[in-house]
Amino acid sequence: MKILNLILVLFSFSSVLALPNCEAFKYYGDTLKYEACKKAMEINGHYQFSKEYQTILDESLKIDPTFDYAYWAKSIAYLKSGDFVTWKKLIDKAVEYNPKEYLGYRGWCRYQFFRDYKGTIADIEKLDSLVDYDIGQSQNGTYHLNIAKGLCYKAIGQKEKAITIIENQIKLNEYENFVGKYDYLHLGVLYLETGEFENAIKMFKKQSHTNELAENQYYSALAFLSLDKLTEYKSCLKKAKELYVGGKKMHDTYSNPMDKIYLDNIENEIKTAYNN
Repeated sequence: MKILNLILVLFSFSSVLALPNCEAFKYYGDTLKYEACKKAMEINGHYQFSKEYQTILDESLKIDPTFDYAYWAKSIAYLKSGDFVTWKKLIDKAVEYNPKEYLGYRGWCRYQFFRDYKGTIADIEKLDSLVDYDIGQSQNGTYHLNIAKGLCYKAIGQKEKAITIIENQIKLNEYENFVGKYDYLHLGVLYLETGEFENAIKMFKKQSHTNELAENQYYSALAFLSLDKLTEYKSCLKKAKELYVGGKKMHDTYSNPMDKIYLDNIENEIKTAYNN
């Protein structure tokens, strides 16, 4: 089973979404957007936080105030610098003028940076209603957007709905032979949290096969404990600590992933296991 493990590109958001094809605007007779696009392409080689970068995009928008790419490109520096108010104003304009291109991006940022679960769900479901093709991956390549949507439903307490969404997307991912690096783990944790311990263990075994993690062994231990399988419980805790110390754990450059654990979680559970 291949793992969907796309290159982390959040360091430079502009490398993720495709650059606009300026010649296409010219071909279809939109000379205004063509000129705005050509101007915007002058940002290449300029640092996103530089005055030159922002000035070029401002000039692009003076040519065509509806040029969505320029709003999106301007927004990047504000997101990175923590000026989320300005980022939101700019990305909202990009979505207004090109929802199919930017709804998924905005939805993912709402999830990753703001934990705006309802906003993420709204953006992803709106995107899904607008297109007849696969809605694609999260900005960092970690999740299919439907997996992210499922995690949002979990976060707002709708765990059964989350399970259905993630189960369905995993089936599609398996059919395409590409499964996200944390997909089985998240589904296993959902099963664990809803008392489906055998199903949880099945998912954790799949996660072990594709991408072993400290979190996976930790939650496996909890599932075995719930089934009163104490030997397996202690064995998994030992593996969890080894993996964590060895750096095999969930990671995101900008935020803590859902279901992430820490060494303290493992060590406290080990103390409980051997003190009882």
